[in-house]
Amino acid sequence: MSLFITSLNSGSNGNCYYIGNSQEAVLIDAGISCRETEKRMARLGLSMTKVKAVFISHEHSDHIRGVTVLAKKHQLPVYITQSTLAGGNLALQRVMPFLAYQPVQVGGLTVTAFPKHHDAVEPHSFMVSGNQVNIGIFTDIGAPCEHVLSHFRQCHAAFLEANYDEQMLEQGRYPYYLKNRIRGGKGHLSNRQALEIFTQYRPSFMTHLLLSHLSQDNNNPHLVQQLFDQHANGTQIIVASRHAETAVFRIEATSFAENAATAPL
Repeated sequence: MSLFITSLNSGSNGNCYYIGNSQEAVLIDAGISCRETEKRMARLGLSMTKVKAVFISHEHSDHIRGVTVLAKKHQLPVYITQSTLAGGNLALQRVMPFLAYQPVQVGGLTVTAFPKHHDAVEPHSFMVSGNQVNIGIFTDIGAPCEHVLSHFRQCHAAFLEANYDEQMLEQGRYPYYLKNRIRGGKGHLSNRQALEIFTQYRPSFMTHLLLSHLSQDNNNPHLVQQLFDQHANGTQIIVASRHAETAVFRIEATSFAENAATAPL
């Protein structure tokens, strides 16, 4: 009773997350090219034939850049709200609208969307469930809200945004308006905010945390790893890269999940 997860890429240059069981899988966002998505999945031993749908969180380019080609080539339905579809100016063949808190069934997987704070037209986070396992995808969040916190409490594993270090952002080269956009409540989560979510709302059965969407200019992977490792308390902490895929992690319904495993082809 398990699910397999990986980050194919995570950052302002593109976001794409894979969650699947032994029969089918979904992609959350498609912000890297179709070719790169295929290449990274192949390196991990994952088959595109298992991917049955793509879910889009919002219309920013780092979440939709590859979806048109990917969906057309592999004949995939794209679950996306009508406002996000219009905001992204996307030409998709198989559009499947979704609504917050109305679960979508994809084979043995259930995908539930819920609202979040971000400067997009109709942004959503997701929880993917199957085999008694819950996987949360919590990125591009300006501030933690009850939607996010209530779902985080249910997760056996989660992709959680840790976008910026507050001091690095303040002292960095970004113009003032951009700094305020990032930290202003509808931008991104800081390391401190992410750590507070983790330490205060982590369930006892959470085995893996993939820290996601790190800023290239305003964060440091080693800094984030050290910060969260101090509070891991048995949860494996992985910093998702903006340049490469992570390993495939097997998430079990118990607290004794294996650290990592290659998903079956």
